[in-house]
Amino acid sequence: MPTECEKMIAGEHFDPGDQELVRLRREAQRLCQRYNQTEPHERITRQKLLRELLGAGAKTAQIEAPFYCDYGANIRLGKNCFFNVNCVILDACPVTLGDHCLLGPGVQLYSATHPLEAELRRHQQLGKPITLGNDVWLGGGVIVCPGVTIGDRAVIGAGSVVTQDIPADVVAAGNPCRVLRAAGT
Repeated sequence: MPTECEKMIAGEHFDPGDQELVRLRREAQRLCQRYNQTEPHERITRQKLLRELLGAGAKTAQIEAPFYCDYGANIRLGKNCFFNVNCVILDACPVTLGDHCLLGPGVQLYSATHPLEAELRRHQQLGKPITLGNDVWLGGGVIVCPGVTIGDRAVIGAGSVVTQDIPADVVAAGNPCRVLRAAGT
């Protein structure tokens, strides 16, 4: 029988009150709080905390404080990703960023979601993975909803709410986010 953590990562209904999941969230909260309290010049301390929270992908990441996430372990970062201030990642399911992704201030990536049935919502949660390709740029305040994939080199305009997949090499914006034109034109 799969654990609640295994169900969560697989995108199945899971119990967010499970003691192991509560422990993992508390540990991520502790690490985020410590990271957010560091000074910008404390690069070694910051790098150590990010690696503990996010694993090897944090090695080349630049993440401005404050930063928040649910678990950290389900965030997979490519090389040289940059997060501006106030980014939030709800990583119930895997959240994968390609190389050279840029996240503007206040970007929120939500892999966590809830059942539509009220009774289930009281004690169950689920998630859908989020994937950003290489060289994706998300403007300030962008929200990416569960299950969305954004293709390589796509640019998402500030304040957009991305509810469906966005192809590579486009500029997209709005609520809901839609493709406006090819990137570079």
